[in-house]
Amino acid sequence: MISKILFVEPPKDYWFVMGEYLPPPTGLLVLAAYIEREIPDLEIEVLDCQAQRKDWNDIKRYIESFSPGIVAASGFTCNAYVCARVAEIAKEVDKDIVTVVGGQHFSFTAEQSLKDFPEIDYIVRGEGEVAIVALIKSLRNRKNIGRVKGLSFKHNRGIVHTQPQPLIKNLDTLPYPAYHLVEKNIKKYHFTMMAGKNTSYLILEGSRGCTHRCSFCTQWKHWNGVWRTKSAKRIADEMEYLHERFGGEFLWLTDDNFDYKKRAKGLWRELRPRKFTDDITWFFQARTDDIAKNPDLVAKLRDTGNNWILMGVESHSHKILKDFKKNVEVNDAFKAVKILKDNDIFTQSMLVIGSRKDTTKSIEQLRQFSLDLDTELAIYTALTPYPGTEIYEEALRNGWIADTNYAHYDMIHAIMPTETLSRIEVQQELYRCYRAFYGSVSRNIAGLFSKNELKRRVYRHMAGKSVLRNLRRLI
Repeated sequence: MISKILFVEPPKDYWFVMGEYLPPPTGLLVLAAYIEREIPDLEIEVLDCQAQRKDWNDIKRYIESFSPGIVAASGFTCNAYVCARVAEIAKEVDKDIVTVVGGQHFSFTAEQSLKDFPEIDYIVRGEGEVAIVALIKSLRNRKNIGRVKGLSFKHNRGIVHTQPQPLIKNLDTLPYPAYHLVEKNIKKYHFTMMAGKNTSYLILEGSRGCTHRCSFCTQWKHWNGVWRTKSAKRIADEMEYLHERFGGEFLWLTDDNFDYKKRAKGLWRELRPRKFTDDITWFFQARTDDIAKNPDLVAKLRDTGNNWILMGVESHSHKILKDFKKNVEVNDAFKAVKILKDNDIFTQSMLVIGSRKDTTKSIEQLRQFSLDLDTELAIYTALTPYPGTEIYEEALRNGWIADTNYAHYDMIHAIMPTETLSRIEVQQELYRCYRAFYGSVSRNIAGLFSKNELKRRVYRHMAGKSVLRNLRRLI
């Protein structure tokens, strides 16, 4: 009978644009906590190769030593190959080890992934907690795996996709992420550019899904277009738990979209009387229109430690925003930046180049727009056709995808040409975006000597980590 499961966070490269950082494997810890509660006699370990500095040979030795019945991994599209490599190593150790992968990429590519990676036994599609527990119980009791919802697997030379697993209705019923399984690594998790190397960086989720339908986004499709949130009390309790129990000082509320209108006031009421908020910084991502419409709520959350917000600005062009199905106005970005700056909140903008109609001129206009917007941090990305998105389906249908190496699907490698620009020219334009923003001597001097500590840290990073030189190498 299966008595042990090993979750593996594989070795992978840092996303050099954001610099030296080491996030905890929160997705695996969420699953581990649920399994721990539902199957208490199952021994669980988490091998975080990033934090523990383990390579592929170390993974093999660890599996040999622990002798798990199941080895599981999860990752985004750019990490698909390393997840498959974990499964391959497990099979090299013992062909009877059951290998499981999950996450958005494998959920959307289940059929092809099972064909491409024979070492993978099961793919857990969509929300994973209930499905993986049901799978483990079925394996232990030798029951029909085909009755487990939310699975894809090989059977009789074919591939079986069982019915989708229904979403968990009440996220408050989920246990806290199992950070105790990686407690020896807690002090190693950091985000140098955002919080400094010696500040403990932990992640929690307050909601799942999104009600919007952006054409480049996998998130809303992964969660079936449904948005669910934990209660304000649960979110505040979890933040306090991470701070008091594990010393978390910099917390990322990793929601797809925060939604001020529905949650900000309740969360503010929960956090305001709690003293731990004086000792933490927390950040999240939000839509520009949501910020623009709720300046009073932005100010309230600033009083509870929220001093950094990432905005999905995306574009200067109303037409491109419409093509992206963002349903925001260009001017919302300027309104949002003013509100954040008025409340002393660090502003980060995300911008996208490489849409089908983009030209040298339109990207130059985007660069100027980003300079005029004047956020403290601007991150430019190349439009990436992630499997599961509407853009992927359109690009695949029309033969626009010029690079099929999933390791490059990191938003920094150009994957597709536009109607007038080759893929390499898109890559060159991306470099020019960063050079315009971070190559300016006057801007760098202003950043390095800013009164804002966060801004000084960001500009030291952009200069010291040679971001421009690394981008130049991709051309």
